[in-house]
Amino acid sequence: MTTDELKQFCAALPGAQAVLYGAPSNILVYEVSGKKFAYFKTSAPEQWRFSLRVSAERFIELTDMPGVKPARYMGRFHWVTIVDVARFPTDYLAELVQDSYARAVASLTRAQKAAIA
Repeated sequence: MTTDELKQFCAALPGAQAVLYGAPSNILVYEVSGKKFAYFKTSAPEQWRFSLRVSAERFIELTDMPGVKPARYMGRFHWVTIVDVARFPTDYLAELVQDSYARAVASLTRAQKAAIA
């Protein structure tokens, strides 16, 4: 999956919206009702590195893989950064994004969930 395909996949999830934060953070955030579920770094030298939230078990599994590391400042909350999404298996990446999205939706209020559906 390319970076552009991954962006389209994230944006296509129900209620998802992209928010671009400029300097100094330089990130493209995907969120649902204000809850982040994924983001891209948009500036060099880490341009197009992709981060998302995973379960504690998957965090350990993923950080043992080459090209995956704990997300800066967010690693303690089980966020990981995938250095090159093109080298990551497409189906597995889609599953990780959907899981991160589901975690964000689960933290919403009933009213916010109803507005998405």
